[in-house]
Amino acid sequence: MISSVHGLVLSAVGSTVVIEIGGVGLGVQVTPATALSLRINDEARLLTTLIVREDSLTLYGFPSNDELAVFELLVGVTGVGPKSALGVLAVLSPNEIAQAVADDADAVFRKVSGIGPKTAKLIVLSLAGKLAITAQTPASTRPTGSATVASSVQAALIGLGWSERVAAEAVDETLKTLDAAPDAVPPTVAMVLRLALGRLGPAQNPGHRS
Repeated sequence: MISSVHGLVLSAVGSTVVIEIGGVGLGVQVTPATALSLRINDEARLLTTLIVREDSLTLYGFPSNDELAVFELLVGVTGVGPKSALGVLAVLSPNEIAQAVADDADAVFRKVSGIGPKTAKLIVLSLAGKLAITAQTPASTRPTGSATVASSVQAALIGLGWSERVAAEAVDETLKTLDAAPDAVPPTVAMVLRLALGRLGPAQNPGHRS
């Protein structure tokens, strides 16, 4: 079992990062927000879990124990593959997932590509009582201007398969919604990316399938 990786970031594109360890580049599947938080030639440490299939060995990486724990719970749900589980974490934070489960709000999970009504209900039933809701804390993503946030999120969406026009429209609409909120806070890359992915919805996302 590979429990973590720590090394130099060689590349970070879409939902895949390559980290060099002992002269070997390991490909790790991550959420788009995690990929955006990493910089080429910087050192990075990710907590990981290895998914073994008959024809593949795939490493999935997470910046926190909470994300890793939720991922492992999700892949244990019938009908949820590792790509769909990663898709859930791309749209929802661990705390938002815990809240949705506590509220029996299975509709929240149907915004993720590859997860239909039956699977969404199974997620709620399977994870009931296994997740703790914690107090919300400010996002740790480095503060950036709206223009920088917009360009970073747009690049991530394009890397995930959406066209430049669709990505730009989703980012623009998301930023307008955030600006209009009564309790508006400075947007972060992780915040805008998560909301933009939720806005685009599963029908338009060609990249996330179980």
